[in-house]
Amino acid sequence: MTAQNQPKPDGTTKPDRNPKQDRSRATRQRLLEAAVACLAEHGWAGSTVSVVAERAGVSRGAAQHHFPTREDLFTAAVEYVAEERSQALRALPTDDREQAVAALVGLYTGPLFRAALHLWVAATDEEQLRERVTELEARVGRESHRIAVEVLGADESRPGVRETVQGLLDMARGLGLATLLTDDRARRERVVSQWARLVNEALSD
Repeated sequence: MTAQNQPKPDGTTKPDRNPKQDRSRATRQRLLEAAVACLAEHGWAGSTVSVVAERAGVSRGAAQHHFPTREDLFTAAVEYVAEERSQALRALPTDDREQAVAALVGLYTGPLFRAALHLWVAATDEEQLRERVTELEARVGRESHRIAVEVLGADESRPGVRETVQGLLDMARGLGLATLLTDDRARRERVVSQWARLVNEALSD
């Protein structure tokens, strides 16, 4: 009896894992990670299925088995980005509001958000992408706002609190957009520090 096929407490046996399914999941994961990296580094125009497949170390045919079209691949990549962003949001510190503000902004100035920005730009001209990306980003926006409220300990029943949280997220997106052009880290840190103080004052009892 194999290690993967040991008896369970009820006397039945646990079925072996399916190596083929494991390889398929691993290939899909590599493709998504490669697609995100390509978008962040090369933008939409430079991120073809062939380029992504090569970066992932798989054949173009294998890539198309998982994602039949380029739009399928990159929409799935942004869904992957969205989930990674959500997980990162949930892991943010909650014991220090100013630190949480800085960490929130950090999520919008990193490679995951940069990849999403490239897809947004592409969606303005690619009809097949626009509806998918618009729907996805609406969902991501709601999730980001909800998690930010939790992380910041914000009471949205108080006047102006919801707008304060949304203003913070909008500011973070703006800094993420600016990061595409230049890495003005010193100026950004000053801006974030000031915003952290303002948000803390606005949300404090």
